[in-house]
Amino acid sequence: MTRDRLAEAIQLREEGRARQDQAILKQARELLLDLAAAYPDDAEIVFQTGVAHDNSGLGREAIPYYLRAIDLGLSGPDLERCLLGLGSTYRYLGHYREAEEVLRRGVSEFPHNRALQIFHAMALYNTQRYKEAMEVVLTNLLETTSDEKIRYFKRGLAYYAAHLDETWC
Repeated sequence: MTRDRLAEAIQLREEGRARQDQAILKQARELLLDLAAAYPDDAEIVFQTGVAHDNSGLGREAIPYYLRAIDLGLSGPDLERCLLGLGSTYRYLGHYREAEEVLRRGVSEFPHNRALQIFHAMALYNTQRYKEAMEVVLTNLLETTSDEKIRYFKRGLAYYAAHLDETWC
Protein backbone atom coordinates (compact mmCIF):
# COMPACT_ATOMS: atom_id res chain seq x y z
CA MET A 1 0.00 0.00 0.00
CA THR A 2 2.80 2.46 0.92
CA ARG A 3 4.62 1.80 -2.37
CA ASP A 4 1.37 2.28 -4.29
CA ARG A 5 0.87 5.68 -2.64
CA LEU A 6 4.50 6.56 -3.34
CA ALA A 7 4.10 5.59 -7.01
CA GLU A 8 0.93 7.69 -7.19
CA ALA A 9 2.73 10.68 -5.68
CA ILE A 10 5.67 10.33 -8.09
CA GLN A 11 3.28 10.11 -11.03
CA LEU A 12 1.47 13.24 -9.85
CA ARG A 13 4.77 15.05 -9.35
CA GLU A 14 5.95 14.13 -12.84
CA GLU A 15 2.64 15.22 -14.36
CA GLY A 16 2.72 18.50 -12.45
CA ARG A 17 6.30 19.13 -13.48
CA ALA A 18 5.61 18.37 -17.14
CA ARG A 19 2.57 20.68 -17.18
CA GLN A 20 4.11 23.26 -14.83
CA ASP A 21 0.87 22.93 -12.87
CA GLN A 22 1.27 24.14 -9.29
CA ALA A 23 -2.03 22.61 -8.18
CA ILE A 24 -0.92 19.12 -9.21
CA LEU A 25 2.52 19.69 -7.68
CA LYS A 26 0.87 20.79 -4.42
CA GLN A 27 -1.25 17.63 -4.40
CA ALA A 28 1.89 15.49 -4.93
CA ARG A 29 3.74 17.40 -2.21
CA GLU A 30 0.93 16.92 0.29
CA LEU A 31 0.77 13.19 -0.40
CA LEU A 32 4.54 12.92 -0.02
CA LEU A 33 4.54 14.97 3.18
CA ASP A 34 1.97 12.55 4.63
CA LEU A 35 4.13 9.59 3.59
CA ALA A 36 7.29 11.22 4.98
CA ALA A 37 5.55 11.84 8.31
CA ALA A 38 4.42 8.21 8.47
CA TYR A 39 7.76 6.79 7.25
CA PRO A 40 10.49 9.28 8.27
CA ASP A 41 13.28 6.70 7.86
CA ASP A 42 12.39 5.69 4.30
CA ALA A 43 15.11 7.27 2.16
CA GLU A 44 13.14 7.03 -1.08
CA ILE A 45 10.06 8.71 0.37
CA VAL A 46 12.15 11.45 1.96
CA PHE A 47 14.05 11.98 -1.31
CA GLN A 48 10.85 12.16 -3.37
CA THR A 49 9.48 14.70 -0.91
CA GLY A 50 12.55 16.86 -1.59
CA VAL A 51 12.09 16.54 -5.34
CA ALA A 52 8.42 17.55 -5.05
CA HIS A 53 9.42 20.68 -3.16
CA ASP A 54 12.16 21.45 -5.68
CA ASN A 55 9.80 20.94 -8.63
CA SER A 56 7.38 23.35 -6.94
CA GLY A 57 9.96 26.10 -6.74
CA LEU A 58 10.52 25.48 -3.03
CA GLY A 59 14.23 24.69 -3.18
CA ARG A 60 15.04 26.01 0.26
CA GLU A 61 12.46 23.61 1.72
CA ALA A 62 13.78 20.74 -0.41
CA ILE A 63 17.31 20.85 1.05
CA PRO A 64 16.57 19.20 4.42
CA TYR A 65 14.78 16.35 2.64
CA TYR A 66 17.69 15.81 0.26
CA LEU A 67 20.19 15.83 3.14
CA ARG A 68 18.06 13.46 5.23
CA ALA A 69 17.66 11.04 2.30
CA ILE A 70 21.44 10.95 1.83
CA ASP A 71 21.94 10.38 5.57
CA LEU A 72 19.43 7.51 5.42
CA GLY A 73 21.59 5.75 2.83
CA LEU A 74 19.93 6.67 -0.46
CA SER A 75 21.72 4.92 -3.30
CA GLY A 76 21.74 4.21 -7.02
CA PRO A 77 19.79 6.40 -9.45
CA ASP A 78 17.93 8.09 -6.60
CA LEU A 79 21.22 9.20 -5.03
CA GLU A 80 22.41 10.39 -8.44
CA ARG A 81 19.27 12.52 -8.85
CA CYS A 82 19.41 13.66 -5.22
CA LEU A 83 22.98 14.95 -5.54
CA LEU A 84 22.01 16.80 -8.71
CA GLY A 85 18.93 18.29 -7.06
CA LEU A 86 20.76 19.28 -3.90
CA GLY A 87 23.77 20.70 -5.73
CA SER A 88 21.74 22.68 -8.24
CA THR A 89 19.47 23.99 -5.47
CA TYR A 90 22.44 25.13 -3.41
CA ARG A 91 23.80 26.85 -6.53
CA TYR A 92 20.67 28.77 -7.43
CA LEU A 93 20.28 29.86 -3.80
CA GLY A 94 23.83 31.26 -3.92
CA HIS A 95 25.45 28.63 -1.68
CA TYR A 96 28.23 28.09 -4.21
CA ARG A 97 30.76 26.25 -2.06
CA GLU A 98 28.16 23.74 -0.87
CA ALA A 99 26.97 23.34 -4.46
CA GLU A 100 30.49 22.71 -5.71
CA GLU A 101 31.13 20.14 -2.98
CA VAL A 102 27.89 18.21 -3.57
CA LEU A 103 28.20 18.31 -7.36
CA ARG A 104 31.86 17.23 -7.21
CA ARG A 105 30.71 14.20 -5.22
CA GLY A 106 28.01 13.56 -7.81
CA VAL A 107 30.51 13.70 -10.68
CA SER A 108 32.87 11.42 -8.77
CA GLU A 109 30.21 8.82 -8.04
CA PHE A 110 28.34 9.15 -11.36
CA PRO A 111 30.99 10.21 -13.90
CA HIS A 112 28.82 9.54 -16.95
CA ASN A 113 26.05 11.93 -15.90
CA ARG A 114 26.63 14.97 -18.09
CA ALA A 115 23.96 17.03 -16.29
CA LEU A 116 25.95 16.66 -13.07
CA GLN A 117 29.10 17.70 -14.93
CA ILE A 118 27.49 20.84 -16.38
CA PHE A 119 25.91 21.89 -13.08
CA HIS A 120 29.31 21.27 -11.49
CA ALA A 121 30.93 23.51 -14.12
CA MET A 122 28.45 26.28 -13.25
CA ALA A 123 29.30 25.92 -9.56
CA LEU A 124 33.00 26.06 -10.44
CA TYR A 125 32.32 29.28 -12.33
CA ASN A 126 30.45 30.68 -9.32
CA THR A 127 33.44 29.86 -7.09
CA GLN A 128 35.72 31.68 -9.56
CA ARG A 129 37.39 28.52 -10.82
CA TYR A 130 36.89 29.63 -14.41
CA LYS A 131 39.58 27.51 -16.05
CA GLU A 132 38.27 24.27 -14.53
CA ALA A 133 34.70 25.24 -15.44
CA MET A 134 35.62 25.92 -19.06
CA GLU A 135 37.51 22.64 -19.29
CA VAL A 136 34.43 20.69 -18.14
CA VAL A 137 32.11 22.54 -20.52
CA LEU A 138 34.43 22.28 -23.53
CA THR A 139 35.10 18.60 -22.90
CA ASN A 140 31.37 17.88 -22.70
CA LEU A 141 30.71 19.88 -25.83
CA LEU A 142 33.41 18.06 -27.77
CA GLU A 143 32.18 14.66 -26.58
CA THR A 144 28.55 15.29 -27.48
CA THR A 145 28.39 17.65 -30.45
CA SER A 146 27.46 16.61 -33.94
CA ASP A 147 28.27 20.05 -35.33
CA GLU A 148 30.72 19.42 -38.16
CA LYS A 149 32.49 22.76 -37.79
CA ILE A 150 33.24 22.13 -34.12
CA ARG A 151 34.21 18.52 -34.85
CA TYR A 152 36.68 19.77 -37.50
CA PHE A 153 38.57 21.61 -34.74
CA LYS A 154 38.08 18.89 -32.12
CA ARG A 155 41.75 18.00 -31.70
CA GLY A 156 42.85 21.59 -31.16
CA LEU A 157 39.89 22.43 -28.95
CA ALA A 158 40.49 19.32 -26.85
CA TYR A 159 44.06 20.45 -26.27
CA TYR A 160 43.03 23.97 -25.36
CA ALA A 161 40.29 22.75 -23.03
CA ALA A 162 43.07 21.72 -20.66
CA HIS A 163 45.52 24.50 -21.64
CA LEU A 164 43.42 27.65 -21.85
CA ASP A 165 46.18 29.95 -20.67
CA GLU A 166 48.80 28.82 -23.19
CA THR A 167 49.85 30.99 -26.10
CA TRP A 168 52.39 30.51 -28.87
CA CYS A 169 54.08 33.89 -28.40
